[in-house]
Amino acid sequence: MRAVLDPKDWAAFRALSHAALDDAIDYLEHVRERDAWEPMPGDVAAALAEPLPLEPTPLADVYRQFVSSIFPYNSGNIHPRFFGWVQGAGTPTGALADMLASTMNPNVGGRNHGAVFVERAVIGWFCELFRFPPDASGVLTVGTSAANLIAVLVARMKAMPNVRATGVTNEPRLIGYASSATHGCVRRAFEVAGLGSDSLRVLPTDSLHRIDPAIVARAIAEDRAAGYHPFMLVGNAGTVDVGAIDPLNDLAGVAARENLWYHVDGAFGATAVMSPSLAPKFAGLERADSIAFDFHKWIQVPYDAGCLIVRDCLLHRSAFASTPNYLTRMPRGVASAQPWFTDFTIDLSRGFRALKVWFTLKEHGSLAIGRAMEENCRQARLLADLVDADHNFELLSPVQLNIVCFRYRRAGMSESELDAFNDDLVIRLQESGEAVTSSTTIGGRRAIRVCIVNQRTTDDDIVQTLDALKRLATFA
Repeated sequence: MRAVLDPKDWAAFRALSHAALDDAIDYLEHVRERDAWEPMPGDVAAALAEPLPLEPTPLADVYRQFVSSIFPYNSGNIHPRFFGWVQGAGTPTGALADMLASTMNPNVGGRNHGAVFVERAVIGWFCELFRFPPDASGVLTVGTSAANLIAVLVARMKAMPNVRATGVTNEPRLIGYASSATHGCVRRAFEVAGLGSDSLRVLPTDSLHRIDPAIVARAIAEDRAAGYHPFMLVGNAGTVDVGAIDPLNDLAGVAARENLWYHVDGAFGATAVMSPSLAPKFAGLERADSIAFDFHKWIQVPYDAGCLIVRDCLLHRSAFASTPNYLTRMPRGVASAQPWFTDFTIDLSRGFRALKVWFTLKEHGSLAIGRAMEENCRQARLLADLVDADHNFELLSPVQLNIVCFRYRRAGMSESELDAFNDDLVIRLQESGEAVTSSTTIGGRRAIRVCIVNQRTTDDDIVQTLDALKRLATFA
């Protein structure tokens, strides 16, 4: 018997779909009324670990299970008092765009169809935003971790033009440079690229968690004298711990003098150039050879959507392009519209991520998104002022963008006891459902880390979170 996977009753499917859309809109409209996070009960999680379904289940029953067992237990990042990590809150329009992209269901590896041209348009917007040349290349990815890996592979191609045929050779050894505040995915990219983590020089930072260009220059000179091949310098446009911004312009000068590939990890911070008041903090970003960043963080696009843009399109393409017989390019027809995105990344099959970015930017415009970023930064300064004014708390790092790191102080506790107390305080705040913060280490001390990227957050949410921490600490 022929299996047909379309609905047998389109009218019933339409009715269920409309109900699901109403549920989704209600979910977003009333997000503030729910807890910031709710742990998934053990029995609910266990029930999901069922055997592979062999026979069909009525769609209405499947949807009921979703509503009761999955929908209530979100990770929390859409809630206005979620400050745990750099995770965007999304928008209702982004969710709608995701549904439409799934309905079209194109493979955006290449060929001639609308999704390809939407992704090209999005990349063009961000080349314009970052002041890259019109012939620069780019590709959407699952996130900045993947974008950073692609950047390392492109830089490796420049340093070792025959690497795709010969593989990585050890003589002379390629060396890259980054600060101790750089995200761990850069080290992992060096490992995956076959260079090894020992090929990444991790250099110290100053009191603001920024790398010193003079230290970079000395490290390069020492490595050249030792017979190594310095090939790449990574700058940070907003570090994950405190939101620090490296001296990007000075680093660009070092990279230019030393003929190094200059890559900027701008996972969440780089897009702040949408704000005229924040953009000067990122001077020199436009001099990078490549920039990695996320749409699903401060631009509020639903997960997942990252991007890499590369100044040298031909080099970028040479790192990945290949044309097996079954992917022959044609001058006309579906197999036209070169270049294909698969020529710029490791993926052949790729989803229509660009549509939700396109919808978000078209609906709101970059200036409105930039103003939301400014508001988050103002709220971070507000929280820092409240912390400074309260003897129960201690600020552990200056606020540079939208991240505040501080700790609760209690007389008579040793440093190790204070560390344990603050870690436990973060957990108890999460479990209370009132707010979500995370933990990190600043200057050897454990910190409560509040990262404000949510477009739904108000000043009252900031005050309520600090009050909740004080209340929980009092009764600990």
